[in-house]
Amino acid sequence: MKYVIFIPDGSSDYPIDELDGKTPLKAANTPNIDKLAKKGFGGFTNNVPEQYTPGSDVANMSIFGYNPADYYTGRGPLEAGSEGIPTTPADVIFRCNTIYSENGSMDDFNAGHISTEEADELMNGLNEYFTQKYADFKGKFYTGVSYRHLFIYSCDSIKDAEVLSGIKTIPPHDISGEKLVDNLFGECELAEEIQSIMFEAGEYLKDHEVNKKREVPANMIWFWGQGVTPSLPNFEETYGITASVITGVDLLKGIGNFAGMNIVDVPGATGYFDTDYKAKGQYGIEALKETDLLLIHIESPDEAGHAQNIEEKIKALERIDEFIVGPIIESLEGKSYRGAILPDHPTPISLGTHTRDNVPIVIFDSQRDGDECESFDEEGVKKGSLEFRQGHFLVQRLINGDF
Repeated sequence: MKYVIFIPDGSSDYPIDELDGKTPLKAANTPNIDKLAKKGFGGFTNNVPEQYTPGSDVANMSIFGYNPADYYTGRGPLEAGSEGIPTTPADVIFRCNTIYSENGSMDDFNAGHISTEEADELMNGLNEYFTQKYADFKGKFYTGVSYRHLFIYSCDSIKDAEVLSGIKTIPPHDISGEKLVDNLFGECELAEEIQSIMFEAGEYLKDHEVNKKREVPANMIWFWGQGVTPSLPNFEETYGITASVITGVDLLKGIGNFAGMNIVDVPGATGYFDTDYKAKGQYGIEALKETDLLLIHIESPDEAGHAQNIEEKIKALERIDEFIVGPIIESLEGKSYRGAILPDHPTPISLGTHTRDNVPIVIFDSQRDGDECESFDEEGVKKGSLEFRQGHFLVQRLINGDF
């Protein structure tokens, strides 16, 4: 038996006037996905437990088969897991965005989608600046992809790490246009230390050579999503099947690494509108020849939601349908397989950020006829018979045929 889970990140939405009251999922031309809906079982699920901020970290941990309430420690640590960065229990790992700020506001949470090469110059420059100025500097910057980076702060004790991990930080994409000082981390000594590093970094970045060449300068950084390194049970030992992950986002690679999954690196997988959809589909076909379960994640609908770009969101969904879902399902014809398609969370165009609403899901089985839902979208799955269950049950449901 083969298993595949398609994750079009942030694709769920609200009805949009410009689309005659349709959502992007409803408006997009997705014949391959809708074919799965007609054959499968439709319904709704939720991947974000109530106590958590709706984000791809918590939501995708659920989809990967792990209850966030038991295993989630923060977004930064998951991304560090994709890089194999060594840490200690006293290390607190922050996600570090390069951002653009004018007059103290969050004007662009991704600094005009800065290139990785430019960002690497900035991260290396920050490390050199702080270590030269402070002999006992406790932090280090690590370059990620585009605007997504890491900052690791080494606390004096595990207790201090627990305190720092527990302070409330805010995702930069949730405060677009707002004043930075209105969204800081609190008043404890450790929080103030982290904030001072952040603002001093901004003073360094504003005059950096890289930013003199950019239309949207990366003249500030923003720390968020912090925590200590998690410990996930090995996926194969837990579920009795092997798993591979395809994604252009370090966060999901980190979850997969911690779970002992195989991470498939796809050339041209950028996590943005220009991602190579066709390559992802072809690498997915090959991965399924060697593994039992494929989790294939596509970030572009989420990016379009944040950008409030209706056209790009629809285009992303149509490319996912044509180059990923269609070819992979066709490659499984004649085999026994089960799978699902679902967003991790909604990213509505009207809001430009994530919500915790339930998301549509279709589960399909090559050996069973389903509900004959007309389409995979927020309306189309309503006639389905799929029982509502939290997202972290999905993997076991597929293995057991519990739908």
